Amino acid sequence: MKLALLHTSPVHVPVFDALRDADHPGLVLRHDVREELLERARADGPRSVADDVRTLLEAAAADGADAVLCTCSSIGAVAQEQAAAAGLPVLRVDRPMAARAVAEGPRVVVVATLRSTLGPTAALVEEEAGRAGRAVDLRTVLVEDAWELFLAGEHARYLGRVAESLDAVTEDEADVIVLAQASLADAAARTRTTVPVLSSPRLGLAAAAAECARGKSA
Repeated sequence: MKLALLHTSPVHVPVFDALRDADHPGLVLRHDVREELLERARADGPRSVADDVRTLLEAAAADGADAVLCTCSSIGAVAQEQAAAAGLPVLRVDRPMAARAVAEGPRVVVVATLRSTLGPTAALVEEEAGRAGRAVDLRTVLVEDAWELFLAGEHARYLGRVAESLDAVTEDEADVIVLAQASLADAAARTRTTVPVLSSPRLGLAAAAAECARGKSA
């Protein structure tokens, strides 16, 4: 089974390799890192990268991928919309997390360090709530100035800033916290909040591995 991963940061490559080794040792991963896609999506909107994303997905299909997992929440919806044109399944890394969040309870807090991610992730949670026939009370939190730390390679300080924001969320106001970006996943281990915190990498990779297996058995 071969899974292509579309990233907008190289930091995700070892994260998903480690998850593959731990959970899906038979899965072959092909990583494609395109940092410029996020830069353009932030500047001009996610639709501005649609043609380039489709070209990358078509290349993944030509390379023999059974599915593609887009690990960038800012362009995940655009990538998924190109699945039919590319001719292979395209999954958003954050969709399984959004579905799990809706099951946890109606009060969902979405935390991000990029404003361009808040809207798509909030919309995805609402979409999954609609699919499940559940009401959702959604609140978003932008961790100001943290992204500059990420870009500077100061990942410990970056995660620390996120964890501080998570610490401020209490059980009186939330049933679950959603980490809107894959880069935030390790902040869950640093927070003192008692509210469940969900991140996307492990859940998203599991869903993609299952999709690859379905394709092989079809």
